[in-house]
Amino acid sequence: MDACSHKIIAHIYEPKEGYRTTVEWFRALRSQGLEPLYFTMDGERSVIRAIMEAWPSVKIQRCLYHIQREGMRWLRSTPKTEAGALLRELLKTLCRIGTKSEKDLFLEAYKSWRLRYREEVLALPRSQVAFKDLKRTMGLISNAIPDMFYYLDDPRVPKTTNTLEGHYSRLKADYRRHRGLSKKHRINYLAWYTYFHNEK
Repeated sequence: MDACSHKIIAHIYEPKEGYRTTVEWFRALRSQGLEPLYFTMDGERSVIRAIMEAWPSVKIQRCLYHIQREGMRWLRSTPKTEAGALLRELLKTLCRIGTKSEKDLFLEAYKSWRLRYREEVLALPRSQVAFKDLKRTMGLISNAIPDMFYYLDDPRVPKTTNTLEGHYSRLKADYRRHRGLSKKHRINYLAWYTYFHNEK
């Protein structure tokens, strides 16, 4: 989906997202002249690998909502440790970051959290759920930070995939009313759905 016009640029019908199902598609789109500057997406590594093979210089803006949702899911609604509770509160602020000063505050707060709790987290018994949850969330944020804030430099870059996810949710809801379609008709349904979306 184009971030500015919200039009669907291209689509494919595949049962599962991954490297094999996307790399040739991306290469074909590049051969047709598509040269994106940014992709806003979740952290699916296999798809990122396919994107970087097709467009080595493109920047990946990590979807802030995916980071927030995944981290808060791992930390649970009521974390059992002080470290988990504080990290959850920090994650709640992520999608509200709209300026570079707010970004700096977030990064400073996360750096302080790591300095205070990193060793404690790594010292937790590996069998404890708290250890797994905290370690995964810490890794999620740390790995995503280099690609979290491109949108602050270019207002055309969306910080979440919410618009596309909303489109996909409506597509799935409409599609479910047509259960029993053959694969050929499912592919045609997707093509017509995309066409009428863009015509609007």
